[in-house]
Amino acid sequence: MAATLKRAQQLLPAPARCSISTVATNQWAHVDKAQAHQDFQRLYGDLAPLIDHSEPSSPAVQQLIAQHYAIAARFYPASRQAYVGTALFYAENADMKAFHNAYHPRLVEFLGEAMFVYAHSKL
Repeated sequence: MAATLKRAQQLLPAPARCSISTVATNQWAHVDKAQAHQDFQRLYGDLAPLIDHSEPSSPAVQQLIAQHYAIAARFYPASRQAYVGTALFYAENADMKAFHNAYHPRLVEFLGEAMFVYAHSKL
């Protein structure tokens, strides 16, 4: 895990990382999950080729992360803490890590760094 995410992990208490309950949102009934998954799939397909030659803070990557944030915000109120917590969840949860890294072996690490940059510059 990258240094930035390690620092975020230390700063963000565990309860804040998992504060949104699927029970409280009725399993996110308000979200068109099929559309959201399709949008995430397209986004990760666009992001994966940038990993080997771009920085997480680059304008092209941050433009994609703005799209990621907009998709994630369909599910929960994405405050700075919640969005950084999502990045940590991707890195800490084996299933989420495997899912994301299927697009590129370093997607979780790169995405987490980019989400951290976005959260601290835009949220």
